[in-house]
Amino acid sequence: MRSAEELGESIGVQAACAALIVPRSSLYRARTKRSERTIPKISPRAFSQAEKIKVREELNSARFQDRSPREVYATLIDEGRYLCSWRSMYRILNENHEVRERRDQLRHPNYVKPELLATAPNQLWSWDITKLLGPSKWTYFYLYVILDVYSRYVVGWMIAERESAALAEELISQTCARQGIQRGQLTVHADRGSAMTSRPVALLLADLGVTKTHSRPHVSNDNPYSEAQFKTMKYRPDYPTRFGCLQDARAWAAEFFEWYNREHHHTGLALLTPADVHFHCVEDVLKKRQAVLQAAYEKTPERFVKGVPHPIQLPKAVWINPPISRTTAFIERPTRNENENSHCTSAVPVSFGAMPIVHELCPQIITPIFE
Repeated sequence: MRSAEELGESIGVQAACAALIVPRSSLYRARTKRSERTIPKISPRAFSQAEKIKVREELNSARFQDRSPREVYATLIDEGRYLCSWRSMYRILNENHEVRERRDQLRHPNYVKPELLATAPNQLWSWDITKLLGPSKWTYFYLYVILDVYSRYVVGWMIAERESAALAEELISQTCARQGIQRGQLTVHADRGSAMTSRPVALLLADLGVTKTHSRPHVSNDNPYSEAQFKTMKYRPDYPTRFGCLQDARAWAAEFFEWYNREHHHTGLALLTPADVHFHCVEDVLKKRQAVLQAAYEKTPERFVKGVPHPIQLPKAVWINPPISRTTAFIERPTRNENENSHCTSAVPVSFGAMPIVHELCPQIITPIFE
């Protein structure tokens, strides 16, 4: 660079850089580094620091703290005062990171995401209430359903003419007694409906030694199993548009829950029924399936190019909102064994698809039904 500078004084910078094969941009850059950088000029129209402080104090005063700069500008100019344009007000606020809500307003709390795990029946229940259309417009029946998250088995249900904390309390109490729930054994999850968050239900669960959790407000994914069960029910081919009376609704629901609990092969349960899982019949069912697959393999082994097939395995754990850091400890993706023709799934935390079914109770207004 020094040689280019010296030669450039006699023959010019362009010719010197071409002769020495030096990029002119590098030469100019070296000049800039050697020279002192000039201090940027301040525009004579710029605000002084004292003027900026005055404008900022005015904007943040008790009078104007809840008004926008446009509103402040209009108010001051109507009073015969001019500090600066409203756009300059925004620039001054932006320099101090104050282009935001400056009032002391109520903020919604950050609700903790529920992370719930079930590895066996009667560890985690989910319950909810849905409306069934009545015989005429604006008439409804209310279906209460308590679902075991691990087995998808509905351990309790009832249909009533109203949504009531007292009815929910009775349903939960009788269902816990029916299932033989011990203190500290069970967690009951629900959304934030009035019956779910009511004081009678909370006191009952506390007396029973049952832990209660709730979904975050307006987050339906926090209660996916109950929502999926309701969808399965309402998408059934024989689901009526309207129910003629309370007795019709109960009769239809009893048949549906019986089918769902004991006949429906749930895709999230390795094509087992909720009753198989809830009453610990999984091993017997899988042994029978394995025998059938073994016989099919022995009859036509050429059709099973990867060896003896095996039935799909039941997930070992079910989550509501599995934590990302621990997901891999409970989930194994479906894989193919080198000697097997079928997929073998060892553990899947959250299962989707149709959901469980069955039970009912309550005096007078509800007919008790249990499995």
